[in-house]
Amino acid sequence: MELNATYTSLVAVGDSFTEGMSDRLPDGTYRGWADLLATRLAARTPDFRYANLAVRGKLMGQILDEQVDVAAAMKADVVTLVGGLNDTLRPKCDMGRVRGLLTEAVERLAPSCGRLVLMRSPGRQGPVMQRFRPRMEELFEHIEALAARHGALVVDLYGVPALGDQRLWDVDRLHLTGEGHRRVAEAVWQALGLDPEDDWRAPLPPAVRPGWMTRRAADARFAREHLGPWIGRRLTGRSSGDGLPAKRPDLLPYETPYGTAYGTPSEPPGA
Repeated sequence: MELNATYTSLVAVGDSFTEGMSDRLPDGTYRGWADLLATRLAARTPDFRYANLAVRGKLMGQILDEQVDVAAAMKADVVTLVGGLNDTLRPKCDMGRVRGLLTEAVERLAPSCGRLVLMRSPGRQGPVMQRFRPRMEELFEHIEALAARHGALVVDLYGVPALGDQRLWDVDRLHLTGEGHRRVAEAVWQALGLDPEDDWRAPLPPAVRPGWMTRRAADARFAREHLGPWIGRRLTGRSSGDGLPAKRPDLLPYETPYGTAYGTPSEPPGA
């Protein structure tokens, strides 16, 4: 990897993780690691261009059908592809099909861009993670094999203890907070051969364990506001991303809307 390489364009492909949930801005929109990465790249490269095709809730087949060819046609310096985890969280998941869809996506994207970036995504510590861990690890092993075959980068977030810390996850227990997204942006930045700004793997300060009543109240809020609606969407075949457009569908010059070169991590909802 060339150190301090120049990248003039970035296209991000994926689901809610790449859309930026739950790094909420004051106007209610989401920022996220891809926006933060674009902000930093734009600060060092004149005429930098950025597109973010990600939409929350998308399965790997939808990412392939709706985003991959669009991204490939943009011929960007860097394309990031993160997908498949929504599939692994479904009660019935054909992992062979998911692997095949991901393979097809990588085969289309790798020849079209200067650098394809894949990820072993982070996971929150807890019982949900334990239940779906075998599927996730099967997906991640396939990602490693695809990267080796096609010369892609893999940003390994999965085994980093700090990114499993519950304090870096929103109240929905599925999406990173602003600080979590900031760390992912730094991880991708460093993987691209750019000078580190800080240690994204650094552990958080020791936590003060909340009391029993506080934990039960948080569990009740999670079930009411997030788990119940999520189950309802699964039962009815709906997705949180139904009808939503990509946040930045065109590869256009990027000027940060956040006022600084890197930005300050947003306050997570419900903090």
